[in-house]
Amino acid sequence: MSPGFRVTIRHLFVSPGHNFFGHHGGPAGKHPIHEIAAVACRAGRGLEGDRFSKNAGGHKGQVTFFDWAVFSALRDEFKIPGLSPGAMRRNVLIDGADLPALIGRRFTLGGVEFEGMEESRPCDWMNSAVAPGAKEWLQGRGGLRARILTDGQLHTGAAELFVASPAMTPA
Repeated sequence: MSPGFRVTIRHLFVSPGHNFFGHHGGPAGKHPIHEIAAVACRAGRGLEGDRFSKNAGGHKGQVTFFDWAVFSALRDEFKIPGLSPGAMRRNVLIDGADLPALIGRRFTLGGVEFEGMEESRPCDWMNSAVAPGAKEWLQGRGGLRARILTDGQLHTGAAELFVASPAMTPA
């Protein structure tokens, strides 16, 4: 592992159901997204209380991360200063981490080990949840989908991030 560095977990979210999967061409679902101060991470499953924890083990998106700097730039770009971080429907909004650099790598955040799998690509719904053009603007900046490798808890606030070195080959 590389030496750790400080990041900030700004927001944590879970939602009991999917609002977008299976709704293509129709209206979004109405499952709320809940902001929480701490969440239990379950290895091979997902975050307790979240829609992705119901999938069979091995799912690439057991947890999703989104960069706080990208979120701030998105609000500025589309002139929506009051946009809620929950609109992104990502689990962890983090400040100070290079999320694309974590694809194909193991990393430990707040004592929980993860494996970065792929970009959490934006979908068409971003054009309704944020603003027309948001999906295109978010291409390459949609966040990170990851697997949870060890049980533990994430909390909002300061956390240490350790990145495995060298990079792993993505699955």
